[in-house]
Amino acid sequence: MTAAVRRMVAGILSLVLLGALSACSQRASEWTDAEYAIAAGGSTGVYYEYGSRLADELSADLDIRVVGQETAGSVDNLLRVDSGEALIGFAQGDAAADAVAGTGAFDAPLEVRALARLYDEYVQVVVRGDSDVTSLPDLAGRTVSLGAENSGVNVISARVLDAAGVDVGSLQDPQLDLGESIAAMERGEIDGFFWVGGLPTPGIAALSQTTSVRLLPIEQDWVNEVNDRYSDAYRPADVPAGTYGIAASAPTMAVPNYLVTASSTPSGVVRDILAGLFDARLRIAGEVPAAALLDRRSAIFTGPVPLHPGAVDYYRDLRG
Repeated sequence: MTAAVRRMVAGILSLVLLGALSACSQRASEWTDAEYAIAAGGSTGVYYEYGSRLADELSADLDIRVVGQETAGSVDNLLRVDSGEALIGFAQGDAAADAVAGTGAFDAPLEVRALARLYDEYVQVVVRGDSDVTSLPDLAGRTVSLGAENSGVNVISARVLDAAGVDVGSLQDPQLDLGESIAAMERGEIDGFFWVGGLPTPGIAALSQTTSVRLLPIEQDWVNEVNDRYSDAYRPADVPAGTYGIAASAPTMAVPNYLVTASSTPSGVVRDILAGLFDARLRIAGEVPAAALLDRRSAIFTGPVPLHPGAVDYYRDLRG
């Protein structure tokens, strides 16, 4: 390499380095040297994978320390965000609606706000492929995990069973998280479990590689009844054939998923998070397919959870 070429390469590398430093220096002034947390979910779910990848992206992009927290799920995430234990968190739309209203699992309204609607999650009621259980009413009297305590799964499973006419009190519910439910099913200790998450959920996909599984149908009449009784946050949906090796599509219901933060989070911090979230969308989607569903046009529809003022500014600037 000639001296002139070496000087040219060195100049290019200097410009690249300056550009990277400039990008970091343009972050909002409200960031500190503290370690920030993303309240995600169980280690075998989509929340955790998405949150961990987003933490890595924000850490690199903003030159800060961000980590993904393993949690019990939506209710736990909302409580952590409200208390300041986590900067942002993932939450099902129904649990988030309960949080701002101070109802359901929440004794009082939480001061949380939405950053974005991310994707829709699917209610998945998993049984073994050779099980004689073919519908939700067949679960009565059996051992079924309705999700971990303080999880959104626990909230939605009770609502679905009630709509289907199943007395939750008739079930033996060990209140397992997703990883524990999968392990218990492999050991034959439970007859089924509920999960609410993106498709495919990594842990269930791994289970289906070693154990034949089926998804119980959730009928549209039950979806309608849940909406009538609660927050109208749900819609009928189908899990496509081929997912987890199932032969035919399975009717179910879907609920939107939000990224949330405390109302006290500085607006500049919120704008930085959203810029990083959308910039990293396709990179994260390479490992977490649900991330590809993030869309600027639908991200603003987080009702009844208000958008954070910093998020309103971010989306308004995009239109400008």
